[in-house]
Amino acid sequence: MAKNEEKKLKIDETDIEIIRHLQDGRKSFKRIAEDLSLAENTVRSRVTKLIENDVLQITGSVVPGSIPGHSVVFIGVKLQSMDLVKKGKEISKLKGVVSVSVVTGQYDLILVVLLKEGFTLLEFYTEQMSRIKGVQSVETFVVYKDYNFRIPYIL
Repeated sequence: MAKNEEKKLKIDETDIEIIRHLQDGRKSFKRIAEDLSLAENTVRSRVTKLIENDVLQITGSVVPGSIPGHSVVFIGVKLQSMDLVKKGKEISKLKGVVSVSVVTGQYDLILVVLLKEGFTLLEFYTEQMSRIKGVQSVETFVVYKDYNFRIPYIL
């Protein structure tokens, strides 16, 4: 269970504004503090608390289609049981998996998977997904073109 699930950190408008400013990951705490009329230590303290409570992660992100040989797929997964959270956590640890979401609708889980030369969709299914027991079916959605989509580089 993530820290923010164990004890809920109360997120206020100031936290939201700080997070908005961090969309420019190179923006300094000093500049954010100036823009929000806060002390720099207040911004630093709040960011630290957001990170410690798994609300915020500061990372570089990439446009997957801009890296030669890389692509992204979305995978809808239907499970044999309703152990959605356990299976989601298990799948989230597989190579190439950027994110796993428990969802409503036709699928139980939606995966975002990053692929590259030498780690194709076939390798993902045969070397990674095949280790997961209790998968009833999968459907793959290949991303040909995306807009405003960025992911952490995990491979």
